[in-house]
Amino acid sequence: MKLYYFPLSGHAHRAHLGLSLLGVPHDIVEVDLKGGEHKTPQFLAMNPFGQVPVLEDDGIYISDSNAILVYVAKKYNRTDWLPDDARGAAEVQRWLSVAAGELAYGAAAARLITVFGASFNPQEVLARAHLMLSRTESHLRDRQWLAGDHPTLADIALYSYLAGAPEGNVDLAGYPAVNALLARIEALPGFVAFPQTAAGLRA
Repeated sequence: MKLYYFPLSGHAHRAHLGLSLLGVPHDIVEVDLKGGEHKTPQFLAMNPFGQVPVLEDDGIYISDSNAILVYVAKKYNRTDWLPDDARGAAEVQRWLSVAAGELAYGAAAARLITVFGASFNPQEVLARAHLMLSRTESHLRDRQWLAGDHPTLADIALYSYLAGAPEGNVDLAGYPAVNALLARIEALPGFVAFPQTAAGLRA
């Protein structure tokens, strides 16, 4: 397998983290986003949306970080990470949707402002980030993992942009359960860190 990747992309890190935690051998192919490599005909043939990450698996191309997580878990029958029962699968899917929705338009968008110069309204995205964090904090008060009694794709899907939230001026100090979740993920065998930038609260 090859993972087409950009180091500072939380989506790309999400896919890389998932592959690593599930123990799936893969090669990393760094994509030159500044040079526009993601807009070349060769890259667009793999992902017409021109975005990283993309997973290449024996002629099959899977784009979207959450789709990559599901693909790998299904291919290797990792029901520990993606349950096959109706309730377990639905609980994981709920958090994949949060990752693509509330997290993307909150903490991830806040980081896009400070790291990449995106033109979002800082007050709006910070408010969305803290609303999502407060709800996640409440969910985690009586549990260690987001979906079930062990780590799943749900935890992988939220990790990167939660860990990188301070770079977008999102202060995590008031969310002890969220910080404990991040620490538990970081202690898992196969964990790979999300590269940090000197932006926002980390400047």
